[in-house]
Amino acid sequence: MVQGLRVIGVAIRAEPRVFTAAVLSSALYGVTTVGSSWALGWATDHVVLPSFRQGRAGTGTLVVAALLIVGVAVLKAAGVMGRRILAGVMQYRMQARSRRAVTRQYLRLPLAWHHRHPTGQLLSNANSDAEAAWAPLAPLPMAVGVIVMLVTAAGAILLVDPVLALVGFLIFPAIAVLNLIYQRKLSPLAMRAQQLRAEVSEVAHESFDGALVVKTLGREDAEAARFQARADELRDANVLVGRVRGLFDPLLEALPTLGVLAVLLVGSLRLEAHDIAAGDLIQVAYLFTLLAFPIRALGWVLAELPRSVVGWTRVQQVLDATGSMEYGTAALDGPIDGPAKLEVDDVAYGYDPEAPVLSDVSFTVAPGRTVAVVGPTGAGKSTLTQLLARLIDPDRGAVRIDGTDLREVAKGGVSASVALVPQQTFLFDDTVRGNITLGLAVPDETVWAALRLAQADGFVSALPSGLDTRVGERGATLSGGQRQRIALARALVRRPRLLILDDATSSVDPQVEKRILYGLRDGSADSTVIVVAYRMATIALADEVVYLEHGVVAGHGTHERLLARCEGYRNLVTAYEREEAERAALDTDADEEVVA
Repeated sequence: MVQGLRVIGVAIRAEPRVFTAAVLSSALYGVTTVGSSWALGWATDHVVLPSFRQGRAGTGTLVVAALLIVGVAVLKAAGVMGRRILAGVMQYRMQARSRRAVTRQYLRLPLAWHHRHPTGQLLSNANSDAEAAWAPLAPLPMAVGVIVMLVTAAGAILLVDPVLALVGFLIFPAIAVLNLIYQRKLSPLAMRAQQLRAEVSEVAHESFDGALVVKTLGREDAEAARFQARADELRDANVLVGRVRGLFDPLLEALPTLGVLAVLLVGSLRLEAHDIAAGDLIQVAYLFTLLAFPIRALGWVLAELPRSVVGWTRVQQVLDATGSMEYGTAALDGPIDGPAKLEVDDVAYGYDPEAPVLSDVSFTVAPGRTVAVVGPTGAGKSTLTQLLARLIDPDRGAVRIDGTDLREVAKGGVSASVALVPQQTFLFDDTVRGNITLGLAVPDETVWAALRLAQADGFVSALPSGLDTRVGERGATLSGGQRQRIALARALVRRPRLLILDDATSSVDPQVEKRILYGLRDGSADSTVIVVAYRMATIALADEVVYLEHGVVAGHGTHERLLARCEGYRNLVTAYEREEAERAALDTDADEEVVA
């Protein structure tokens, strides 16, 4: 409970004015609710009972009673409206604030941190956890306000008849004990249910994100079963929460009712003895019926606290995460529109410190050159491209552009000069133009020039609305090669000084790929090009090759030189041709045996 109250304290400090106004509105509701009991008592003594004795009621007293009851009701309604509206404003503001803070933190944290956290968990932190953290704020102003009602009602009962007050107040110890047992039973169940909500969200997102794999491999039933298992756990946890509430709620309702019955019983005896007036008995009985509501309102807040603590803790784990990417103040020293000089100096990096992916990687690329990065699977090629674009920072060594360490460049400086087209192409559910410009103010002529260089202008022109054609979620209406060419045009339209292609033309026809690379090498003098390549034809187009093996540079030079001097490189790039030759030889031997 202490942690839950601390979370509430954070919200109060963040929104003091809204909270104060909401509590005052709730206090108005509480005071007017108690005031309605006084109005009923006054109407009983001055209108109802005289009417029975005299057979009629005075017009003046009727008007006064009506105005009194209506006036109290109007003030009570105003208090209810203010309380609910302001409580909602406070809750939704805090949820929005948490979501913005979590999202900003996601953008600030380096890619290495995101590699260690599944996407479903991150979505859960920004959505259901932020929502759960501030769930108690909806009933909070009401609970604080009804404390005023509770104190006012208790004071009014004592003033009317101390004896009846003593009888009625006997229920309070019983209610306090019941609430204590209720919270102890409910808290662990509510915490478990909130954790399972996050797990269900993680499984669902993973299944949806991998829909293509699930469907192509026929894993629908397995994924459905995996989701059902988590959903069943969540259902069972919520059922247990519901059972506890279903058991304790009637008891909480019954205790104040028993108190009212005891007050009526004792009050009837005192009324017969002329120790109390009928209006006073009605007022006291009505006030005791009101006492159940403040207790329930406090219970609502206490019931939400365990879930709130879980949500707040999960959000804070994100906000407290370390590993931010720091920026310097330097600018890249090269020409604004000219190709960049790239230096990789003794770079090492590992996702796990005990298992480095790259070690002692060093090479230099002159401005305007096209370099192919080649290596077997797991050699560290994609990791190297992320280092060159400063998506991650090396554990040791430095990556420099025009002599400037990328870690010293001001924020936005690297992305203004470097463009990375990754292996996995992502397109937004937007138009072709929107996917290329991404909000950048670029004239259509420049967009078409980038499309021509990416060999994409032909199929884009053939689309129903050209640049205004929507491509669907993740570019679902386009082929893999078309998506890759759109992604390449997205990079080219920004005229990068260093262009990095991480196997970015793997889905493109070899002839189209050849034209793209020719265009990048010969038709565009503004970029230095780094291309992760596997095809012999692609590699042969590069000015030089960097060959990675086991995370180190095992060879650097022209394609012909590496073929002659580097056995690992030669075996890798000629593997396909050698396999074809071996198959042809086997087929020839088989034919000769048949002839013989």
